[in-house]
Amino acid sequence: MGFKIGDKVVYPNQGIGIIEQINLNFVNGRPERCYLLRIVSNGLRVLIPESNASNVGLRRVISSSEAKKIISFLEANHVEVNGHHDWKHRFKENSERMRTGSLLDVAAVLKSLLALSKTKPLSFREKKLLERARYLLISELATACRATERRVEEEICRALAKARLAFPDSASTLS
Repeated sequence: MGFKIGDKVVYPNQGIGIIEQINLNFVNGRPERCYLLRIVSNGLRVLIPESNASNVGLRRVISSSEAKKIISFLEANHVEVNGHHDWKHRFKENSERMRTGSLLDVAAVLKSLLALSKTKPLSFREKKLLERARYLLISELATACRATERRVEEEICRALAKARLAFPDSASTLS
């Protein structure tokens, strides 16, 4: 992966982190480089062996051109809704997609939950997952585009409006 101290990275389902240290630690009795990263949103510190970084989905923040593709995806009228009648099944599938580390998967979960919320009430856990997807999208797009979270949230709202979707009032917390 080749991260350096100070690099901004994405830790799946947690969001943006900053590499604070790179140390040589013993993992399974062998010396190995480890990244110590601090999750920006909550200050959590995570130690990740370099050999496990790709397995856990640690990756660089997307580029500004990739950010434009995410916005285009949000604008697109096509929405893949997981209409399974059992919310537990939907929640499990959506949670697995969120853990992939792909911002496109996070955007797909967001669109799917927003579309579903137009036809039936979301469970408490699905509402929390929607809020998480919203946060992960806004924070990474803001970092990628070097913009404020408020500006990115407005851009996402405009993109979703083109797809006839909108955040529920309770999801908007960046006031």
